[in-house]
Amino acid sequence: MDDIDAQDRTLAVVAQSLYLANLTLLPGVAFAILAVLWFRHAGSSGVLGRNHLRQTFWVSLYGGMLIVLVTAAVIVLLGQIHGSTAAWVAAILYFTCIHSTLLLLGVAGLARALAGQNFRYPVIGPRLVP
Repeated sequence: MDDIDAQDRTLAVVAQSLYLANLTLLPGVAFAILAVLWFRHAGSSGVLGRNHLRQTFWVSLYGGMLIVLVTAAVIVLLGQIHGSTAAWVAAILYFTCIHSTLLLLGVAGLARALAGQNFRYPVIGPRLVP
């Protein structure tokens, strides 16, 4: 493996690690670092790094919207119809399921990055760059 491949793999691993950190340890902060990497390296990195950066950046945006907006909508809409207790139960269940799914997919993405392979997040992940 030459030096460019090692740098590309490192970028892929860093992108996936920041995605997981955004979901767990440093929400927002890790995404800001991921966004900086995206804007710096999206056009200049190899295919592996570019694909992992693209996947993690866009899935972080879409996943954040899924988590925040839908959870808020569930609380507001069900709170008006069924009362606040049912709304909170539904919101917590929804949040837990979506968040856990995004975490599990992030671990799969990190494993693929460590193996030097591309990964596409199902449903909300953008197409891979050839």
